[in-house]
Amino acid sequence: MTLASLNWGMILGGFGLFMFGIKFMGDGLKAAAGDKLRDIINKYTSNRISALFIGIVLTIIMQSSSATSAITIGLVRAGLMTLEQASGIILGATIGTTVTSFLISVNIDKYAMFIIFAGTMLICFAKKIKLKQSGNVILGFGLIFFGMSAMGDALAALKEMPQFESIALSMSNYPLLAMGAGILLTAAVQSSAATIGVIQKLYMAGAVSFSASLPFMFGANIGTTMTGILAAIGGTTAGKHTAGIHTTLNLIAAVIGMIFLVPYSKFVQMVAGGMNPMMQIAMANIIFKTVTTLLFLPFTDQLVAFVKKIIPDKEEAETAHYDIPEMDEEITAILPSAAVDAAQQSILKMIDVVRFNTSETYRFLLEKGNEEDKHKIDERESIINKFDQKITDYLIRLSTQANLTAKDTNDIRSYLDAVKNYERVGDLAVNLTEFIMMVNEKKEHFSENAMKDLKDMFDRVLDMVDVSAEVFATGEESRYEQLRGMER
Repeated sequence: MTLASLNWGMILGGFGLFMFGIKFMGDGLKAAAGDKLRDIINKYTSNRISALFIGIVLTIIMQSSSATSAITIGLVRAGLMTLEQASGIILGATIGTTVTSFLISVNIDKYAMFIIFAGTMLICFAKKIKLKQSGNVILGFGLIFFGMSAMGDALAALKEMPQFESIALSMSNYPLLAMGAGILLTAAVQSSAATIGVIQKLYMAGAVSFSASLPFMFGANIGTTMTGILAAIGGTTAGKHTAGIHTTLNLIAAVIGMIFLVPYSKFVQMVAGGMNPMMQIAMANIIFKTVTTLLFLPFTDQLVAFVKKIIPDKEEAETAHYDIPEMDEEITAILPSAAVDAAQQSILKMIDVVRFNTSETYRFLLEKGNEEDKHKIDERESIINKFDQKITDYLIRLSTQANLTAKDTNDIRSYLDAVKNYERVGDLAVNLTEFIMMVNEKKEHFSENAMKDLKDMFDRVLDMVDVSAEVFATGEESRYEQLRGMER
């Protein structure tokens, strides 16, 4: 038996179907959850316990702790979530990711084709969108088992190879080697569930020992942080803090696992020794991640403080006020509803700058501003234009996503209109400043009555900007009617 004689088509094709099944199932669940998922994230992450459960649910839906980490980083970068909230979600993601290994260990491979058939029928013939989305979930679920079964049957031949037997023996004798292999494989495929699925199949086939499987599993937990690290590169300090929390948690947990490797291995085999081999790995994964997560939970504040210390925030408060919030590209594909929220937050920040520049134009009129005052107003107008360009580009890219809900599509359209209208308010403020400057340079002035009317109008316009921002954020109909009255 040599490497060339292995059925690589079944190994690679099975692994591909398994990965595709995870993604397809996750996409189906996301589409079915839609706005509800976004609302749950917004509503139930106020304390560490609820954030923990949200992390678990989100990861089960996404079928990937890496995807949950990327979403969380994007939400923090966009200002939709604090670092403390994010730490709870990341802790929950650690537990949520164990569900896939549990599902793999349940011996329902023989029903995989029936599950695939049921999902396909719903996708092809169901009339209602929700039923079609359910079909995506069922088809993805079936592909997970079919792909893993196909790959597992081909991988079983590895145990007959003398070369692999030598590698497996080295991994048993040198746990750090097994952990390194888990790190590299997970970093490459961007899925700890897939890596653990491979080791489950190898252990079931007798190709590796249980003592080698556990370090491999610990390594997978470290490798899965690579997605978060990549998502944070080039982003804000808040995004780097979030990735730092995810990485620190998994590194410490892996170190704890390696220190207690021998007693933990004996404990799992004592508890789950009578179960099938794949379920033994799944139980080891579930127990390890649940226990370490619950150990970390009371110390999330200290963890956040530690990460902030090793990754200092160099942004100055005054500058940060005008910084355009990060609207993460990852979120547009993974959870479009959250991306819509990120765009809304950026527009609200843009409104702040528009409102302030309009009030400064008012002050320019009252105090007969000079060239330096006008220069500052022009600088802020440049910032408003950058907001306009960046948000518009983001919304247009977001509008091309296939799994948008009807509400998301309507929100994107109205947000594009809002951005353009607020940008026009910024332009008008600059035009007024130029006109007032011209009046001052000619040493002319407005009459007393004209100044009174201008003051009244400026006060009313600034009030309207405030109310319009409130209507934009809440959609409250009564405030909108009030706004129409102010315009009249």
